[in-house]
Amino acid sequence: MEGITGNIATIGYGLATIGPGIGLGVMIGQTQQAIARQPEVAGRLFTNMLIGAGLIEVLALLGLVAGFLF
Repeated sequence: MEGITGNIATIGYGLATIGPGIGLGVMIGQTQQAIARQPEVAGRLFTNMLIGAGLIEVLALLGLVAGFLF
């Protein structure tokens, strides 16, 4: 194992980004599907999508901060 260098936190951050990435993909896809079905509520759906995207991005930032702290 002499050739392996680096920090285990980088692997942890890489794994921490998988969840928010999947979450954003599912959320945006479902929002687009809902807008296609009911275009009259597109404004409300878009606002809720942005709030949800912000909350999902917090998970990725927490993974980044935890990687730096530990």
